Amino acid sequence: MIIAIDGPAASGKGTIAKRLAAHYGFKHLDSGLLYRGVGFAVMQAGRLDDPEAAVSAARAYDPGRFAEDDLKSNEVAKAASIVAAIPAVRDALIALQHEFARSKPGAVIDGRDIGTVIAPDADVKIFVTATPEERARRRILELRGRGEVVDDAAVLADIKARDERDMNRAVAPLRQADDAVLLDTTHLAISPAVQAAIDIVEAVRAGRRPA
Repeated sequence: MIIAIDGPAASGKGTIAKRLAAHYGFKHLDSGLLYRGVGFAVMQAGRLDDPEAAVSAARAYDPGRFAEDDLKSNEVAKAASIVAAIPAVRDALIALQHEFARSKPGAVIDGRDIGTVIAPDADVKIFVTATPEERARRRILELRGRGEVVDDAAVLADIKARDERDMNRAVAPLRQADDAVLLDTTHLAISPAVQAAIDIVEAVRAGRRPA
């Protein structure tokens, strides 16, 4: 079984995906960490503005190369959004994601193009979203929780800029798949959001139309 979770930054899709995987005993892949890893690699090399360097890093990328905590900063998130817009970078990482999708007994993959490009035949597709303001609030809390000094207005502007890049890139833009179920988490804490996702999965498995 494949569960595809898509959505914009800080919508809650990553946490929901992790908890769904734990609930069903499936494997989980945060596809965004692949792009963050490539972005971090070219940042470290001082070559973020070099598409060829990004492509080389993607082709040689080992998912275990960096600790997850190293990939969670706002600067790495910006770098990930930049390299993810390069078609050859996406091509280099697609095979890894396709292989993961075949994991047994099942896989939960989250990202921005899982239900539309990586696993268009996924058994369940959920598009997780929230308002830009709520997503900025969550990101601010996350960054400050790691001790980073942040500017609230700058974080909101960055969220909106990332949405613009992700939705308008030429390759695999962020969009809700036609057969994906929309889950708006703007007014949901994480536990009820996860339960709503479980309810969607169970409805699909039972052959019912999700509410």
